[in-house]
Amino acid sequence: MSITGGASKHQSLQPNDARPVYFISDLHLSLAIPNTVAAFEHFIENTANDAQAVYILGDLFEYWIGDDMLVTPFAQKIAAQLHTLAERGIQLYIMPGNRDFLLGAHFAQAAGATLLDDPCLLEAFNLRTVLAHGDALCTADGFYQKYRKIVRCHAVQRFFLSWPLRWRLALAARIRARSGAQKRPRELMLGDVTEAAVLRLLAQYDVTTMIHGHTHRPAQHRHGAATRWVLPDWDYDQGTPRGGYLKLDQNGIQAWPLEFRYF
Repeated sequence: MSITGGASKHQSLQPNDARPVYFISDLHLSLAIPNTVAAFEHFIENTANDAQAVYILGDLFEYWIGDDMLVTPFAQKIAAQLHTLAERGIQLYIMPGNRDFLLGAHFAQAAGATLLDDPCLLEAFNLRTVLAHGDALCTADGFYQKYRKIVRCHAVQRFFLSWPLRWRLALAARIRARSGAQKRPRELMLGDVTEAAVLRLLAQYDVTTMIHGHTHRPAQHRHGAATRWVLPDWDYDQGTPRGGYLKLDQNGIQAWPLEFRYF
């Protein structure tokens, strides 16, 4: 088992590579959502086939409680699917999210991926962009920010990873059941980013473009001269199917729906 560490804080893609860059997040993959898993496989096998790089900005998995989850057939399947990108000469970068912040070096190796720090600076196609998962920008939710600080502590992570896998799986199931309950309007409001946090991060990296996920509120937002892109979450198993990605190339950033049929 390993704790996320030594992740990349700065990405600079080859300026002479005209292939596009794709961004996705919040797939929340698990055995419980087979259609969404199929959509993910379609994206990896088909949509991203012309990419120079794919960036997954958090919550690839519904939960990840340590790299020893790689003993499970499902985790092995997802890692093997991701590894096909490297086999085709496509770079893969993964930023752990609030559901899978324990993704570590063993998973990255199995997936052929480079782990990213949150936040991370990307330079590509003459554009400087700050990438984030997005949960750290939800500063109106003070309780969550305190929780986030605790669970991101390496000492706490080492203690948790020392538990038997079955104990961690049981705890993850309890947390998922609790988070799946109907959210109150106040909780929905607190789950969005705050203007102050966004402006602070843009200023910190001296950029006018940001891409993040987490909030499940896909849109293009303006903050003065800056643009903030929010990635969509994916769900092809419950309610109206939804999913999509951002594409960056010489024409800039564009939002695209995922062309996928599962019937």
